[in-house]
Amino acid sequence: MRNPLLATALSLRGNPRACVYTEPLWGLSMCLCLPYASVYMLELGVHDAQLGFVTSVGMFSQVVFGLLGGVITDKLGRRVTTAVFDVVAWCVPCLIWFFASMVGASWAFGFFLGASVVNGALQVTQNSWDALMAEDASRDQITGIYSLVIVAGHLSAIFAPIAAVLVAQYSLVPAVRVLYLNAFVVMMIKIIWLYKWSHETAMGRMRMEATKGVPLTTLLAGYRGVIGLIRRSPGTIFSLVIAIIVGAVGCINATFWQVIVSRKLLVPDPLLPIFAMGRSVVAMIFLFTVVPMLTKRVRLKAPLLLGFASYAAGQILVSCIPAGVGEAGPQTYIMLVCCLLADGFGTGILAMLAESLVALHVDRQERSRVMAMQRTLIMVCVAPFGWIGGLLSATNRSLPFVLSTVVLLVGVVVTMVFYRTDRPDAAEVME
Repeated sequence: MRNPLLATALSLRGNPRACVYTEPLWGLSMCLCLPYASVYMLELGVHDAQLGFVTSVGMFSQVVFGLLGGVITDKLGRRVTTAVFDVVAWCVPCLIWFFASMVGASWAFGFFLGASVVNGALQVTQNSWDALMAEDASRDQITGIYSLVIVAGHLSAIFAPIAAVLVAQYSLVPAVRVLYLNAFVVMMIKIIWLYKWSHETAMGRMRMEATKGVPLTTLLAGYRGVIGLIRRSPGTIFSLVIAIIVGAVGCINATFWQVIVSRKLLVPDPLLPIFAMGRSVVAMIFLFTVVPMLTKRVRLKAPLLLGFASYAAGQILVSCIPAGVGEAGPQTYIMLVCCLLADGFGTGILAMLAESLVALHVDRQERSRVMAMQRTLIMVCVAPFGWIGGLLSATNRSLPFVLSTVVLLVGVVVTMVFYRTDRPDAAEVME
């Protein structure tokens, strides 16, 4: 109980507890597939540039769904929207990814492209799920809650060796098909469980009543006022920029980290989830130990700068590792471990801070539509990075990480500019 994160976990009640306690099932489903997602596509005949194109199309799909997410969440309620669109965004694409290996190389690209479009619906459920979790939570729990969510996602690290054994035993494509089928089943369990344990929030009931009988077109027109709310809040704009930076770097790493490790550094495919496990373990250790001390009773300037610096160090290091000749040697593994230490801290703290800043600065009365508009803007800005990263990777597989390093340095500059004065309205001052 002396650990603030454990204390937060044990003190959660209602919707925050339902959302946080069911989140480990995400780690037991999709997170087992992610270390292999890109190389699975490459193995089925998709090229680097096509891989980046699929990522960018998925981002643009998220733009459309993100814009609709706020009004859908208000119309249907936080709880129902989360359940329905979790099925659309995750269960349906899992089946498409599962069957992609059965249609031949000429059709596989189309299957992945279609799955990416459907998967864009995640922005609807992300908006409703955030509102479901945060609206009934006290402000002093926000950073702790988002830290716990990230820890829950990283718990998949414990099961990463299962994926490695499957790939080693059955080869890449059959093993990943099994993992996607497992993801479909576990996600269905998670959706049903969360729906049963949660209840509609007070703000959700108010918004459902206020939007009852109002056409979607009228609600969408109301986004003009939402844009005004965002423009008038420096803290909201700052949190938006930070989220864009973290999202862009995350997009590059999620798509191309496994590609550079597998195809340039020649690390065997069965070991890919072990590296994901290492990053997750490091992130969890920091979230339970260092991060609570960094975010307690201080503004979030120092944690942000430290996160950007650590993440950039990992990106620089992975881009500088010499290309493998034959199977990867001890020096390659040592350098990758150093990358994981830097990346684990950087991803852990920045993911938590990006979500927390948005939640802390958002207008409480218009949370659903403001967060939907923010996510739409984030996706518009992040979407090109998948395509750009694919073009860079096709030229040199280190170049996407040079790009991510530049983006992280922009984050350092933005943070320094925002905190150049002692802002009395800084909502992230934690008590």
